[in-house]
Amino acid sequence: MIVILHQTHFKRFKTISLIKILNKKSMNSNRNLYKLLYLLLFCATLSATAYAQKECELKDVTDLFKSKKDTVAKPVKSHFFFVLPYLGFQPATGFTYGGISQYIFKGSKESKQNSEIYSILKYSQKKQLLFDLVGNVLLNNDKILLKGDYRYYVFTQSNYGLGSDIIPYGIGSSGFNITDIEEPMDYTYLRLHQTVSFKTIDKVYLGGGFHVDAYTKIDDKNLDLANGIETYHYKYSTENNFDLKHYSVMGVSLNAIYDTRPNLINSNKGTYININYRVNPNINNVQSQSGVLFSEFIHYIPLSKKSQQNALAFWLQGQFVTNGTLPYLNLPAIGWDQRSRQGKGYTQGLFRGNNMVSFETEYRFPILCSELISGTVFSNLVTVSDKGRLPLFHTIQPAVGIGLRILLDKGTKTNLVFNYAVGNKSSGFYLNTDESF
Repeated sequence: MIVILHQTHFKRFKTISLIKILNKKSMNSNRNLYKLLYLLLFCATLSATAYAQKECELKDVTDLFKSKKDTVAKPVKSHFFFVLPYLGFQPATGFTYGGISQYIFKGSKESKQNSEIYSILKYSQKKQLLFDLVGNVLLNNDKILLKGDYRYYVFTQSNYGLGSDIIPYGIGSSGFNITDIEEPMDYTYLRLHQTVSFKTIDKVYLGGGFHVDAYTKIDDKNLDLANGIETYHYKYSTENNFDLKHYSVMGVSLNAIYDTRPNLINSNKGTYININYRVNPNINNVQSQSGVLFSEFIHYIPLSKKSQQNALAFWLQGQFVTNGTLPYLNLPAIGWDQRSRQGKGYTQGLFRGNNMVSFETEYRFPILCSELISGTVFSNLVTVSDKGRLPLFHTIQPAVGIGLRILLDKGTKTNLVFNYAVGNKSSGFYLNTDESF
């Protein structure tokens, strides 16, 4: 059974600027976590050093059920498929349950890369329906790359305002609570994102795609104009001439991808660069013209020639509204990447604005020499601007965390991933398959 837990606690939350990150008070408030991270990092260093020059036979969970008498070597599988029940919890949905499936395969016999199709269907105690279908598929001997992100949500998500400084800090912030600025909202969301890229020269893909984001049945629960109560969504939408109940953003894009990773599912070396520029044309009264630049950089540094789970990983992502204006719910926001893995330690949609940059780094290491169990320590930062008011990098929000991995399938390097992350007065548990990046 897949169980996903996500808890976000906000009490006397203080926004941390780049200067405030290292102040003594902030460090002391999370001293227990830092001690745990230091201890884990020390143990990881000892473990990694012990295995750096030692090569062990890889083992996954299926090896635990094999008889010791079974010595016949089986060929490494080129595909992996599973379907599991799902149970989860997060503040926006309450308890959720449903099913999750994943299919990892090679698009052809000559393919050197694994492809992946991932889907999940959930239903919540708040009568919300959530469906995700994500695909990263290579075809024709890795000459064609298909990237898809399809979602249908009957959803609830609170708004907290724009920019990464929405939580005050310093004098006068001691009595602040996140619920003071939280504004609940219900809506139905449809996402249809698909790109097709073709290999041009070695490791470089060029292509384009279409993108549809539709928001309907928007119910801004705190809005009460009769009593003079306005909301973030109302103010932004009226200022920029957007409908309060529904809107959509439709566009096309050009993209360029550079990819030297040996494994799309779980890499320990290589570089991935993705640049996508989306144009949303003016369509009479349906939508106004806008442009959005998306950029992503991922890089891995292997730390051992023997151990595949001993590496440093870096993930930098930026999303920028280059011209025009997007509807409120379509603005760049934390946690709305393809896998919803961005900004661990903070709830999805907490930080939203015209431009957004996030950065995450991980140290991955083996706990067992067989790599059946491995671990990670990680940290991330996010900054979001508010057009005309708050510049990018003015306020930066940090988080740190630890993780445990269990190897489900050694052929495709598929892991069951457990992470725990702590932001500034915010925390979350995560259980997924595959790494965040």
